[in-house]
Amino acid sequence: MLWVKAFHIIFVVCWFAGLFYLPRLFVYHAMSEDQISQDRFVIMERKLFWAITTPSAVAAVFFGGWLLIDNWSYFMAWWWMHAKLGLVALLIAHHVYCWWYMMKLREDSKTKTHVFFRVFNELPVFMLIGAVILIVVKPTL
Repeated sequence: MLWVKAFHIIFVVCWFAGLFYLPRLFVYHAMSEDQISQDRFVIMERKLFWAITTPSAVAAVFFGGWLLIDNWSYFMAWWWMHAKLGLVALLIAHHVYCWWYMMKLREDSKTKTHVFFRVFNELPVFMLIGAVILIVVKPTL
Protein backbone atom coordinates (compact mmCIF):
# COMPACT_ATOMS: atom_id res chain seq x y z
CA MET A 1 0.00 0.00 0.00
CA LEU A 2 2.97 2.33 0.31
CA TRP A 3 3.23 2.43 -3.50
CA VAL A 4 -0.45 3.37 -3.72
CA LYS A 5 0.05 6.10 -1.12
CA ALA A 6 3.13 7.39 -2.97
CA PHE A 7 1.24 7.58 -6.26
CA HIS A 8 -1.70 9.26 -4.52
CA ILE A 9 0.60 11.97 -3.13
CA ILE A 10 2.39 12.43 -6.48
CA PHE A 11 -0.87 12.93 -8.36
CA VAL A 12 -2.30 15.22 -5.67
CA VAL A 13 0.79 17.43 -6.04
CA CYS A 14 0.39 17.47 -9.84
CA TRP A 15 -3.34 18.19 -9.56
CA PHE A 16 -2.71 21.11 -7.25
CA ALA A 17 0.01 22.44 -9.54
CA GLY A 18 -2.64 22.68 -12.24
CA LEU A 19 -5.26 24.13 -9.88
CA PHE A 20 -2.78 26.81 -8.80
CA TYR A 21 -1.50 27.70 -12.27
CA LEU A 22 -4.67 27.52 -14.38
CA PRO A 23 -6.50 30.37 -12.59
CA ARG A 24 -3.25 32.39 -12.79
CA LEU A 25 -3.46 31.96 -16.56
CA PHE A 26 -7.07 33.15 -16.30
CA VAL A 27 -5.80 36.33 -14.60
CA TYR A 28 -3.46 37.05 -17.50
CA HIS A 29 -6.06 36.02 -20.07
CA ALA A 30 -8.63 38.41 -18.57
CA MET A 31 -6.03 41.21 -18.64
CA SER A 32 -4.96 40.55 -22.24
CA GLU A 33 -6.18 42.93 -24.89
CA ASP A 34 -4.72 41.65 -28.15
CA GLN A 35 -5.96 38.62 -30.07
CA ILE A 36 -2.54 36.97 -30.26
CA SER A 37 -2.25 36.91 -26.46
CA GLN A 38 -5.82 35.70 -26.03
CA ASP A 39 -5.25 32.88 -28.53
CA ARG A 40 -2.03 31.92 -26.74
CA PHE A 41 -3.82 31.74 -23.38
CA VAL A 42 -6.59 29.58 -24.86
CA ILE A 43 -3.96 27.07 -25.99
CA MET A 44 -2.01 27.18 -22.72
CA GLU A 45 -5.15 26.76 -20.62
CA ARG A 46 -6.44 23.86 -22.72
CA LYS A 47 -3.13 22.00 -22.62
CA LEU A 48 -2.69 22.51 -18.88
CA PHE A 49 -6.26 21.46 -18.12
CA TRP A 50 -6.45 18.37 -20.34
CA ALA A 51 -2.84 17.15 -20.32
CA ILE A 52 -1.86 17.69 -16.68
CA THR A 53 -4.60 18.86 -14.34
CA THR A 54 -7.46 16.54 -15.29
CA PRO A 55 -5.42 13.32 -15.64
CA SER A 56 -3.75 14.12 -12.30
CA ALA A 57 -7.15 14.69 -10.67
CA VAL A 58 -8.46 11.36 -11.98
CA ALA A 59 -5.33 9.52 -10.80
CA ALA A 60 -5.35 11.25 -7.38
CA VAL A 61 -8.99 10.31 -6.82
CA PHE A 62 -8.36 6.76 -8.07
CA PHE A 63 -5.38 6.13 -5.76
CA GLY A 64 -7.06 7.95 -2.86
CA GLY A 65 -10.15 5.80 -3.36
CA TRP A 66 -7.97 2.69 -3.38
CA LEU A 67 -6.44 3.73 -0.04
CA LEU A 68 -9.88 4.48 1.38
CA ILE A 69 -11.46 1.21 0.25
CA ASP A 70 -8.49 -0.81 1.49
CA ASN A 71 -9.12 0.39 5.05
CA TRP A 72 -12.76 1.49 4.83
CA SER A 73 -13.91 0.64 8.35
CA TYR A 74 -11.01 2.53 9.95
CA PHE A 75 -11.23 5.69 7.86
CA MET A 76 -15.01 6.00 7.80
CA ALA A 77 -15.16 5.75 11.59
CA TRP A 78 -13.46 9.15 11.93
CA TRP A 79 -15.07 12.55 11.43
CA TRP A 80 -11.86 14.00 9.96
CA MET A 81 -12.04 11.63 6.99
CA HIS A 82 -15.59 12.75 6.25
CA ALA A 83 -14.38 16.37 6.42
CA LYS A 84 -11.42 15.56 4.15
CA LEU A 85 -13.72 13.89 1.63
CA GLY A 86 -15.88 17.01 1.75
CA LEU A 87 -12.82 19.07 0.86
CA VAL A 88 -12.05 16.66 -2.00
CA ALA A 89 -15.61 17.21 -3.27
CA LEU A 90 -15.01 20.98 -3.13
CA LEU A 91 -11.76 20.51 -5.05
CA ILE A 92 -13.57 18.54 -7.72
CA ALA A 93 -16.17 21.32 -7.92
CA HIS A 94 -13.34 23.89 -8.22
CA HIS A 95 -11.82 21.77 -10.99
CA VAL A 96 -15.15 21.78 -12.85
CA TYR A 97 -15.39 25.56 -12.39
CA CYS A 98 -11.91 25.86 -13.89
CA TRP A 99 -13.19 24.02 -16.94
CA TRP A 100 -16.28 26.29 -17.04
CA TYR A 101 -14.21 29.48 -16.87
CA MET A 102 -11.76 28.12 -19.42
CA MET A 103 -14.67 27.66 -21.86
CA LYS A 104 -16.09 31.11 -21.06
CA LEU A 105 -12.71 32.81 -21.51
CA ARG A 106 -12.32 31.12 -24.88
CA GLU A 107 -15.58 32.78 -25.97
CA ASP A 108 -14.96 36.16 -24.30
CA SER A 109 -11.82 37.21 -22.45
CA LYS A 110 -13.85 39.66 -20.35
CA THR A 111 -16.08 37.00 -18.75
CA LYS A 112 -14.79 37.94 -15.30
CA THR A 113 -12.24 40.48 -14.14
CA HIS A 114 -8.63 39.64 -13.38
CA VAL A 115 -9.41 40.53 -9.74
CA PHE A 116 -12.08 37.81 -9.60
CA PHE A 117 -9.61 35.27 -10.95
CA ARG A 118 -6.96 36.37 -8.44
CA VAL A 119 -9.36 35.48 -5.62
CA PHE A 120 -10.50 32.30 -7.40
CA ASN A 121 -6.82 31.34 -7.66
CA GLU A 122 -6.43 31.31 -3.87
CA LEU A 123 -9.35 29.00 -3.02
CA PRO A 124 -7.48 25.68 -3.49
CA VAL A 125 -4.86 26.87 -0.98
CA PHE A 126 -7.41 26.75 1.83
CA MET A 127 -8.67 23.34 0.73
CA LEU A 128 -5.09 22.04 0.62
CA ILE A 129 -4.33 23.36 4.11
CA GLY A 130 -7.49 21.77 5.48
CA ALA A 131 -6.94 18.41 3.79
CA VAL A 132 -3.31 18.12 4.88
CA ILE A 133 -4.10 19.05 8.49
CA LEU A 134 -7.01 16.60 8.61
CA ILE A 135 -5.07 13.66 7.17
CA VAL A 136 -1.80 14.26 9.03
CA VAL A 137 -3.00 15.52 12.42
CA LYS A 138 -6.25 13.49 12.52
CA PRO A 139 -7.73 15.85 15.09
CA THR A 140 -10.12 14.50 17.69
CA LEU A 141 -13.18 16.29 18.96
